[in-house]
Amino acid sequence: MTRSEETTAGIVLAGGRSRRMGSDKAALDWNGEPMLAGLVRTISQRCEPVFVVATEDSAAYRLLHGTGGPDATWVTDEEPGAGPLAGLAVGLAAARDAGCELAFVSATDMPLIEPELIDELQAAVTDTAGAVVAHDAERDHPMAAIYRTDAADAIAELVAAGERRMTAALEALATYRVTVSDPLWLTNVNSPEDVHRVRISADAARAEAIG
Repeated sequence: MTRSEETTAGIVLAGGRSRRMGSDKAALDWNGEPMLAGLVRTISQRCEPVFVVATEDSAAYRLLHGTGGPDATWVTDEEPGAGPLAGLAVGLAAARDAGCELAFVSATDMPLIEPELIDELQAAVTDTAGAVVAHDAERDHPMAAIYRTDAADAIAELVAAGERRMTAALEALATYRVTVSDPLWLTNVNSPEDVHRVRISADAARAEAIG
């Protein structure tokens, strides 16, 4: 099978508790719809199917499951309190079981992701890469990365051993790094102040692109 024939799923890790935001980030209004819905809509332009990982007692699930948003499959068997690394493991397992060899993984609080980010990561996938991670001038972004779904069991073993760091997945896999062309894609919003700042940055970038 060539890389062009490999199927790529999308995975959104939406099980966080949004402590700094004060309300659930997945349901935060962004351009007229919940942030999670917009993210699923963007990712679905390149990935199929799209999975949303969140336990049934998470705010994201309680607020948004079954509300008629963009088509996504909810994965709810994440270990409660185990953090995004556990979510990554169960999300990759779901994508693997659906027959997908690769999965683009995102946090739920990255509203500026564009399909071109997935394109740039996809172009760097090789037969030996376990993960292809977006990188900016400062750091890796393990929740803006493409993973091979057959890494699910290895990552689950890390979680079972007590590991919680997302970067542990990159350390355990053959990881390639891609310096993306637009660092704005990698912007997280963690607080109300972040939302205001990011909206201003996005508006300025759009205005510059127009003229």
